[in-house]
Amino acid sequence: MGYGSIGHELARRAKAFDMRVWGVSRSGKGDASLAEKIVPIAQLHEVLSHADFVVVSAPETRETMHLIGAPELARMKPTARLINVARGTLLDQSALLAALQQRKIAGAALDVTDPEPLPAADPLWKAPNLLITPHTSAISDRLWPRQTTLLLDLLERWFEGRNLFNQVDLHRGY
Repeated sequence: MGYGSIGHELARRAKAFDMRVWGVSRSGKGDASLAEKIVPIAQLHEVLSHADFVVVSAPETRETMHLIGAPELARMKPTARLINVARGTLLDQSALLAALQQRKIAGAALDVTDPEPLPAADPLWKAPNLLITPHTSAISDRLWPRQTTLLLDLLERWFEGRNLFNQVDLHRGY
């Protein structure tokens, strides 16, 4: 869910392992060379029951708040796993806790939570089959060189009066 730059890169890596990839985007459009199927977010409920892994990589907007809640978790296979690398607010953490405790899904991994950091007393820390990481999914040995190159390119464009990329679309919210 979320077939933008992060979802696209995830799909590229999944394909390298011969995984079947279905993308979910706002429009239902995206790079079809990496996905067997791309559906609009309106069809999310229809595809959840087919997934072994559901990866949330969508942006945080008014429309995506608690995008995954009890109804969506109920549609997932009992053998499925949920992974959230987007924002903690996209997931109803109480619903996830209940689904894990009741073994409705096989497991989950959260790189993001709401709030962040997750308080020490939060019951998610004791949830079965849950891995929580400290918002580090983007970190690699290439992160800072890529960020530096991006920043320098944008600064150069800014000072030369050229068009910028990676701009936030205020209407979309990301």
